[in-house]
Amino acid sequence: MHILYIAPDGSDHASGLDPQTPLATLEAARDRLRAMRRTGSLKAAVTVYLRGGDHLRNQRFALSAEDSGTPDAPVVYRSYPGERARLIGGRLIDSFTPINDPTVLARSNPTARNHLLQTELGDLGINEFGHLSARGFSRPTQPAHTELFFAGTRMQLARWPNQNWTHIDRPAAPKEDQHGGEEGDLKAGFFYTGDRPKRWQSLDDIWLHGYWSWDWADSYEALESWNEQTGLIHTRAPHGLYGFRAGQRFCFLNVLEELDRPGEYYLDRTRGRLYFWPPEPVAGAEIAISTLADPLLWIDHASHVHCADLTLAYGRGSGVEIRQGTDVAITGCTIRQMGNHAIDIDGGTEHAVLGCDIDRLGDSGIRLSGGDRTTLTKANHRIENNHIAHFGEWSRCYQPGISLAGVGHRIRHNLIHDGPHSAIQLSGNEHLIEYNHLHHICGESGDVGAFYMGRDWTERGNVLRYNFIHDTGGVGMGSMGVYLDDCASGTTIFGNIFSRCTRAVFIGGGRNNRVENNIFVDCAPALQIDGRGLDPAPVWRQMIEKTMQERLDAIDYLTPPYSTRYPDLKQIAPYYTAEVGIPPEGNLVMRNICCGSQWLEIGWHAEESLIAIQYNMTDEDPLFVDEHAMDYQLRIDSPAYEFGFKRIPVDKIGLYIDEHRTVLEDSDR
Repeated sequence: MHILYIAPDGSDHASGLDPQTPLATLEAARDRLRAMRRTGSLKAAVTVYLRGGDHLRNQRFALSAEDSGTPDAPVVYRSYPGERARLIGGRLIDSFTPINDPTVLARSNPTARNHLLQTELGDLGINEFGHLSARGFSRPTQPAHTELFFAGTRMQLARWPNQNWTHIDRPAAPKEDQHGGEEGDLKAGFFYTGDRPKRWQSLDDIWLHGYWSWDWADSYEALESWNEQTGLIHTRAPHGLYGFRAGQRFCFLNVLEELDRPGEYYLDRTRGRLYFWPPEPVAGAEIAISTLADPLLWIDHASHVHCADLTLAYGRGSGVEIRQGTDVAITGCTIRQMGNHAIDIDGGTEHAVLGCDIDRLGDSGIRLSGGDRTTLTKANHRIENNHIAHFGEWSRCYQPGISLAGVGHRIRHNLIHDGPHSAIQLSGNEHLIEYNHLHHICGESGDVGAFYMGRDWTERGNVLRYNFIHDTGGVGMGSMGVYLDDCASGTTIFGNIFSRCTRAVFIGGGRNNRVENNIFVDCAPALQIDGRGLDPAPVWRQMIEKTMQERLDAIDYLTPPYSTRYPDLKQIAPYYTAEVGIPPEGNLVMRNICCGSQWLEIGWHAEESLIAIQYNMTDEDPLFVDEHAMDYQLRIDSPAYEFGFKRIPVDKIGLYIDEHRTVLEDSDR
């Protein structure tokens, strides 16, 4: 094996061949290896050890195809044994002083003046601060602005209201929407009855974050103007996807005068000065700002590269981005305090994220795609034994703990919690979602599922088994444990446990789904099925006859592999010919246990005669081992076994101890 060493106090002119003469940068190690490959002198596996401490990054570390290893001799970048190397995409701040600028003090809230501190970012060599951007639902991913973190937690950009929301009074130019309600034109703006903006000396660079029309679609909009006499607010283009709706919630952001509570901050970009009300004494606390807009690690078309036991933190962009290639593994790493995603995998095969701790993300935790939906060729990416929490802290909706697209990924033994929207979002075919523990999800949004997929007849063969989903939140229309939205079909839901979910499993017009051998405790209802595919309203006919028919026609589903893997698809075509809508046929509900819950709701054009409902236990004590402790394993004398219920391997759900994860906290179990 060939070994190189890197240390924060190393030198790129050193040999790098032993711990006493380390290199200083990842680039130097990479370039040494490239030179050795060109001369043919590199023939063994490679390990690059990063000594403990902070490795400050001003640019992304990029690996390409020429940096690949082989299946038998991978290239490994990892922390030195017994130490922890941290790649930092920001700067640590260790110097704050009280504010003495009379102009700033005059603008600040009187209750805050004695608590506010400031630091000059130019003294840290920071002169570029990023900017707030129009991010959120239907918007492309953009690097975050420069953010502030205190003791590892993202601080709040000065906002009003401090908690909860203010609300739209009415849209300026209302018109009927597709669902019979009213929605206002974006360019016309909306009326706001509050007078809070009167307190603000300047409206420059103030932003509004809101759920403008729906509780599942938030976005950030720049304030263009506020009319003090009429209350009319205009936002600046580019506008969001949906209009303004009366009563919807929003808040104001980036307002110096609203820096009025512990944990808030404001960055004066003109002066390069940061103002902050710390939530605790600054002495001894790690305080950092994010600066690097690029991903910390960029791995493009490389194969057989492994990154292990590293910490990545404080970037404005993502932690790791992987493009194509084979067998890139991120193992035992900690990735936190990122402005975008922790890990983004686009294409390739056999990539893995194993035993990582992922926390405090502006967008999603892990995004992955790969495989060929035309041929149903699997990518075989694996996401396993990861702890993912506090994601979607900026873009609140459709930025889940894990999102997956393509064919044939395995999502196993992950713990995902504390997110405003979905935990797992899926599209594609033949993914396996098993042994995951999801809780306290859907905390700020509505009409949302802890697990979510929808709107494509051909996305089939997905299996959700042996997952534990509990304590889902939700506002407005609430949340679901498993949400098969807008005719999602061909999904198997087997052996899962649902507890304290508003609606545990929701089949929204889909076909050929199996709900079997699950346990439902304190859900209302345990299962809901509708027939929206039969609704004659234009919005639903457009979904069926345009969106979903186009996606169906894009796949040659009458020939292999689709005709052999999913023969039920051929039953859909006659309904399109008849133009009568498409019923929710072929769904099977069998051998489930429902305890303390409303059992079943079937409606909105669906009828019980369309659903196969067999051998479910809904009115008898199943004899759990300890329901109060949420131990829903069945006792050996449970009557459920008499009708064929199969034991759920509860003890295997969630995280497990291995070489990357040596300790489980109580909350991990």
